[in-house]
Amino acid sequence: MSDCTQLLTALKGGDHDRTLAALYALDGSAEKLDGARARAARIVEVFAARFGAGAQGAALFSGPGRTEIGGNHTDHQHGHVLCGSVDMDMLACAAPNGTRLVRIMSEGYPALEISLDDLSPQKEEENTSAALVRGVAAKIKELGYELSGFDACATSTVLSGSGLSSSAAYETLVGNIFNHFCCQDGLDPIAIAKIGQYAENVHFGKLSGLMDQMGSSVGACVAIDFKDPADPVVERVDYDFSQSGCALCIVDTGSDHSARHLTEDYSNITREMCSIAAHFGKKVLCDVPEAEFRASLPALRAQCGDRAVLRAMHFYDDDRRAVQEAQALKTGDFDRFLALVNASGLSSCLHLQNTWSTYDPRQQAIPVALAIGRELLDGAGAIRVHGGGFAGTIQAWVPNGKLDGFKTGMEALLGQGKCHILHIRPQGGCVAAE
Repeated sequence: MSDCTQLLTALKGGDHDRTLAALYALDGSAEKLDGARARAARIVEVFAARFGAGAQGAALFSGPGRTEIGGNHTDHQHGHVLCGSVDMDMLACAAPNGTRLVRIMSEGYPALEISLDDLSPQKEEENTSAALVRGVAAKIKELGYELSGFDACATSTVLSGSGLSSSAAYETLVGNIFNHFCCQDGLDPIAIAKIGQYAENVHFGKLSGLMDQMGSSVGACVAIDFKDPADPVVERVDYDFSQSGCALCIVDTGSDHSARHLTEDYSNITREMCSIAAHFGKKVLCDVPEAEFRASLPALRAQCGDRAVLRAMHFYDDDRRAVQEAQALKTGDFDRFLALVNASGLSSCLHLQNTWSTYDPRQQAIPVALAIGRELLDGAGAIRVHGGGFAGTIQAWVPNGKLDGFKTGMEALLGQGKCHILHIRPQGGCVAAE
């Protein structure tokens, strides 16, 4: 069991370089490894300054952002998705504190303190980090584990409201800290993902599916079948994206993805899809045969409304596409994969209707970015809305030969630093060093 001084010495001495390289220097860059080592050392130093260098059991934890690769809003209807963890993460130094308090200092945010003696949902905490911590703790306690407090200092490269799911990264981070200190690492990544979803649904107040948490917690590129959400089928898709000839770009449109009204936008998608399922006496669309849905369109339009019908159409089509995308990657058919990504993006715009919010129709940054991005790609690669939508980011697979021009063009539109070149990392949430 090491203290902060020992952990810091090991980090600076390169003892954890192999792990750090696998998380952050996926292109083999010595410069990126140096940066990862310095970042890890700095957060340990911040922790030592705040909580003491002698804190026993100090360790580094990582909760990565995730990118949705296929299946836009299919998870909450128990469909298929394709997702992956990325080399942007939340990194924390944490140590047990021997109390019943969880104290977390996240750079750029107010410090939070949660008592483990009251883990009931707090209405005033909805849409806050405190709700996520309390929710994760509550679910782990419900699973039968004895909880104890810890201190943590965290830093993040997962842009808030980026569509890389900073909330899932945070849930995964906190889940791994509790798992290490209170569960003897007895929870597997799928269990940690489910705990995160519980925290987000019950305490945070967002009716999300499980894809975000799975992408962050499990890691790598994975295909997931949520037909039985209690026991999802998770299959790793072994494809070397570095050999595809394309770079993965996440473009921040500058629109406020964290606005409170967007929680209602996301929840409305779930409610409307579920209203279609309810017409057939089912809870989710996965349990409704598509042929029955198609045969009932007139009645569904009258009962549920046209937007609900269109969103259901999107579900059936994108559910199929997610499976087809995974298969295309398995067989190395990247051109087929790109065509499916473009088709998914079109469906999200026309059927799912999650590229802008009706609460503020003047703000349509995603459609503008998609339009300019398509012009820059000029028929090559692929581009689509990324994640929950309505605001935030778009995703593009950009041919290497067009990457400089694409990045320059998007940042001329949106501002410097708005186009991020990412990598699919092989590791999900983890203990990065101890």
